[in-house]
Amino acid sequence: MSVSPTLTDAPSFSGCFHCGLPVPDGASYPIQFESETKQACCRGCQAVAQTIIDSGQGAYYTHRTALPATPREAEAELAQLGLYDLPEIQESFVRVEAEHIREAALILENIVCAACIWLNERHIAGLPGVLSVEINYATRRARVRWDNSRIQLSAILKAVSDIGYIAHPFDPGRSDDIHRRERNTAIKRLAIAGLGMMQVMMYALPTYTATDMTDDIRLLMSWASLVLTIPVVLYSAWPFFIGTWRDFKRRTLGMDVPVALGVGTAFVASVYSTFSGHGEVYYDSVTMFVFLLLTGRFLEMNARRRAGAAVEELVKLIPAATTRLPHWPARDEEQVPVARLTVGDHVLVRPGETLPADGEVVEGDSAVSEAMLTGESLPVSKSVKAKVVGGSLNQASPLVVRVEKLGADTRLASIVRLLDRAQSEKPRIGQLADRAAAWFVGLLLVITVAVGLVWYVVDPSKVLWIVVSILVVTCPCALGLATPAALTTATGRLTRLGLLTTRGHALETLARATDLVFDKTGTLTHGRLSVRRVVPLGGRSESEVSAIAAALEAGSEHPIARALRDAGSASIVASEVRNTPGRGVEGTIAGQAYRLGSPRFAAAGATPPESDGSASWVALAEADELIAWFALADTPRADAPAALADLQRLGLRLHLLSGDAEAAVKATAQQLGVDDWHAGALPEDKLAYVKALQQQGRIVAMVGDGINDAPVLAGAQVSIAMGEGADVAQAAADMVMLGSRLATLGEGVELARKTQQIIRQNLGWALGYNLIAIPAAALGFVTPWLAGIGMSASSLLVVLNALRLSDFISKDSGVRIQDSGNARPEAAPLLPGS
Repeated sequence: MSVSPTLTDAPSFSGCFHCGLPVPDGASYPIQFESETKQACCRGCQAVAQTIIDSGQGAYYTHRTALPATPREAEAELAQLGLYDLPEIQESFVRVEAEHIREAALILENIVCAACIWLNERHIAGLPGVLSVEINYATRRARVRWDNSRIQLSAILKAVSDIGYIAHPFDPGRSDDIHRRERNTAIKRLAIAGLGMMQVMMYALPTYTATDMTDDIRLLMSWASLVLTIPVVLYSAWPFFIGTWRDFKRRTLGMDVPVALGVGTAFVASVYSTFSGHGEVYYDSVTMFVFLLLTGRFLEMNARRRAGAAVEELVKLIPAATTRLPHWPARDEEQVPVARLTVGDHVLVRPGETLPADGEVVEGDSAVSEAMLTGESLPVSKSVKAKVVGGSLNQASPLVVRVEKLGADTRLASIVRLLDRAQSEKPRIGQLADRAAAWFVGLLLVITVAVGLVWYVVDPSKVLWIVVSILVVTCPCALGLATPAALTTATGRLTRLGLLTTRGHALETLARATDLVFDKTGTLTHGRLSVRRVVPLGGRSESEVSAIAAALEAGSEHPIARALRDAGSASIVASEVRNTPGRGVEGTIAGQAYRLGSPRFAAAGATPPESDGSASWVALAEADELIAWFALADTPRADAPAALADLQRLGLRLHLLSGDAEAAVKATAQQLGVDDWHAGALPEDKLAYVKALQQQGRIVAMVGDGINDAPVLAGAQVSIAMGEGADVAQAAADMVMLGSRLATLGEGVELARKTQQIIRQNLGWALGYNLIAIPAAALGFVTPWLAGIGMSASSLLVVLNALRLSDFISKDSGVRIQDSGNARPEAAPLLPGS
């Protein structure tokens, strides 16, 4: 093997300065080192290398004698030096939760099946100081939480390496590179197995069909088949043997064990027969089985990649580089990696570019698409002082944004973190399947030995291929994949629809929900006042009195002031404005005094016009003459009636709980068609109401947005928080609506029910297949090559069935899913005094 160039030759080296991988064409990730510019292969390597250099650790690059030959060696070198333990390097991928508590996003290599996930989770979780670990099978992304005072990140990475896997900080570019390398390796192994299988079959076919073949020719065919089978076993099937050896060292029985035993047993027996000159050879079965199994795993790998596409799409939203304005408000520009931004920096985002971080607009007026984050298809207007989210797309005009949150603190990072957690957590049915898969292999080996002993007595000539068939035909992988494949696909689809799943049990519970309880303000309504009605008096026009009210409230941030400003034009200006807290405002316009506020303040206690009681009235007076009434109310969301009707058609019973006055709550309930409503409810009253429903055997889903909703959100079986609501409400919720589209709720219920159906189908198939395949193989009805087809098809079918959820589209209106038929209980009473 040629030695990589030394650092003194590095300027002519075309690989990454940090890890040694080739730099993609057109990529530009410069690293400043000793007055020279080096190139990195991705922004992750660029950020790590520059941080190492800037933190005074550049001696790492000075003293190494060669660039690492493989990415694994690069990671090993860094782990040995403990550089991943430096706070400067951890900034880009580690989130600090408390004084010593850390959470990191890692990516794992060499993951081939669900057993690999199980092994890594158990191994990492057993390390002292590790608080939790969750690994997403579809994306190979791991979330690890640890106590930094008890264990360092480098120790965790080394522990993963000790069991034959590779873990390193997650980077979207590196993730794509890993996938490409694994895919290319899989294609090579598959090609060798395919070519070997075809050639061996050419030699095996005459031995099956020819009736006059001499023993010498038959032996020659066996030797030729042996030569062709060796690379298939030692290269194509090598990962199965490595996995089995790793399992034996850990004293576990993984899903590679039966495969390796089957292939190894058949191959060793065939080699013995070839050397001894008598007995059967199974080279054709060995090569065909390896080829079929690798084909199934290759297709499964691509399907798994597609299942995890939602998370990958979100992660890739943040651009690699951006335009920074280093001397704002001066307009000089510089292109910098996003990893080098700091809070307080100003960045210029041109039309067509993606915002690099969360922040506030300081200049410009544009429309920003947040479709990938919220599911809202229409762009959102953004102007000065508006908050923007990293990963959203600027569509209209340039914006200057002051950076407020970066990296793991951004809203996008929190969405990815919650989505990873939800996809990694397993519901009860998934946990049961994992426990079954854990003892499945041990039971299989016992059955295989028993069947082998029986056939040794009945017909010794059939023992070998029947034992191999049993080992090969069984498929615990399908059992392990049944739940995570469906959950990953479903949560990804829900995220694209605008409903973020943050807990693993949420989909299962939402599918079984019987009652949906809504908060009113901010959930079914916009949560902000608007002018519902204007009653001009004394011959004034509506536009005139609205303009006067807007002028008087021009300098106030009160909700009533904002509503009046939105309803009127800014064509006139008021002077000598004075505010009387709790009563109203007065000022002068064109030399005339005006008062605006409560009826007692502005209208001398005059009675407002009649209404349904849901609106608050504001009076406008010129001197002592009443000239207008304004009715203000919190209006329901435009899509609320259709969304709630949709939920009712799905068989859900709807409830409305609110702390607002009875008249306002009643009006909203009647407008939206909700029969069960209760007003004046305190947080403890809402929780008691939900508990009363649960005592009647109902499964309650709660939707809320405010701080006062946090207790009831935590008390419901499944809870949904509005994305525009308080952070504490979102923290207590199992799901978060990223946008304001209430129709997402109905889509979520449908998809949750469909997901449970898919999981049941997958588990039913996995169990049914093994219950039929194992007895058939034990009775001698399944040949080894046919067993290979069955095992590969079993795992692949589970993943493909789960992928049907990725294209889920809500059905048209109408009765789609009927209620279970349970009698509707009487409304649960609120506590006395509510």
